[in-house]
Amino acid sequence: MSRSLIYGDIPVGLVEVPHDGVQVSPVHPGAARLDALKEGTYGGLVMRAPANTIERRHEIALALRALAPGAPLTILAPKDKGGTRLAKDLLAFGIMVSDQPKRHHRICQGTRPETLRHIDEALAEGELRPLPDLGIWGQPGLFSWDRMDAGTQALLDVLPALAGQIADFGCGAGVLSRQVLQSAQVTAVTAFDLDRRAIAAAHKAIVDPRFSTVWVDLVAEGAGEQLFDAIVMNPPFHRAGIEDQGLGVAMIARAAEALRPGGALWLTANRHLPYEAALKARFASFTLKNEAQGFKVYQAIR
Repeated sequence: MSRSLIYGDIPVGLVEVPHDGVQVSPVHPGAARLDALKEGTYGGLVMRAPANTIERRHEIALALRALAPGAPLTILAPKDKGGTRLAKDLLAFGIMVSDQPKRHHRICQGTRPETLRHIDEALAEGELRPLPDLGIWGQPGLFSWDRMDAGTQALLDVLPALAGQIADFGCGAGVLSRQVLQSAQVTAVTAFDLDRRAIAAAHKAIVDPRFSTVWVDLVAEGAGEQLFDAIVMNPPFHRAGIEDQGLGVAMIARAAEALRPGGALWLTANRHLPYEAALKARFASFTLKNEAQGFKVYQAIR
């Protein structure tokens, strides 16, 4: 039997993780594409399941499809982020599991049966799809996947026509990149995101030859050596469902590194997030450009 699959970051000490497993999480840059794996061939699964119900069922369905019949599986999630529903989700797919609590998680273990139930429905419900009213593509599990985020709209309302080499940090489905590309003075837009599915959605919505993407953990890796004339971003402030203001602060630092001297950062954020100190430390100046619906928009000059 072939190698096992690993999905996501498995908390140390909760379950045994195969040392040679294949990482398949879409938020692990460089991971194998779960939806492209050969069906019925992998020898096991250890998965930290997503919190979003539709996303969780979709990703579990993809993983189950890749497993060989009889392959052991271990799927876990925090109790308050889908864990209490895991056993029910798996039973709906035709899998009998044990369900054990441990360190605020629920851990379900079982084997992949010969015949799976309701896989096609879960795959269809959670797939990437067009959103005609927004002019973009979305997928359950992505940020603000089926609606315009108020913070993004606040930035769009005041964002001027940009010029030169532009970066979109945490591009999501490409809403900001699409707007930036409306300017004929823009020579290129490079969009960066941690989630491969967001990259795919952005490419569905944007066919402009000036547009390119990078699947990367910006906080850990940065944007590389290229210097940009401007950066737009609506940075995340949650990690695994828990508020982490350090993410936005780190993204601001990465933006400062990636801007040419005199380049501009356009940042939108929830009003309660204390990013002003980070902007003051990294930029020559910054100006509040908009406040709307609980969000603030800053322009910061490198």
